Amino acid sequence: MSEKIQELKDTFEILPDWEERYGFIIDLGKKLEPLPKHAYSEEYKVRGCMSQVWLIAEAEESDSSAMIFKGDSDAHIVRGLIAILLLIFSGKTAQEIVDTDIKAIFEELQLEQHITMNRRNGLFSMVETIQRLAAARLATA
Repeated sequence: MSEKIQELKDTFEILPDWEERYGFIIDLGKKLEPLPKHAYSEEYKVRGCMSQVWLIAEAEESDSSAMIFKGDSDAHIVRGLIAILLLIFSGKTAQEIVDTDIKAIFEELQLEQHITMNRRNGLFSMVETIQRLAAARLATA
């Protein structure tokens, strides 16, 4: 488990209940930087989410093999879930992203069982988008 995921898990364990964890997730979302204006388009919109969600991928400046993801949503809790996904995936290579066992990570965080079915479906739509972008990068490498 990466250091960032372990820190997130440790923070979740410190918080006494899921109401406080939701507050923490929302706070993570508030720290997301807005996307460039062009990213709020159909091209970058994630399908399968109840809320509007946009995700973009870029190459990391200092390491062109690493991918950086940025995202935004019109829903506070979803912005927080995006922030968690960015912690998990940003800075990894395309191969590491494709190889990530996201279900195991969500299980460690106890995330899946504490969000609604619609949010869970949207979360997995975001993961699929990220992994699809990484797979596309591998195909062109």
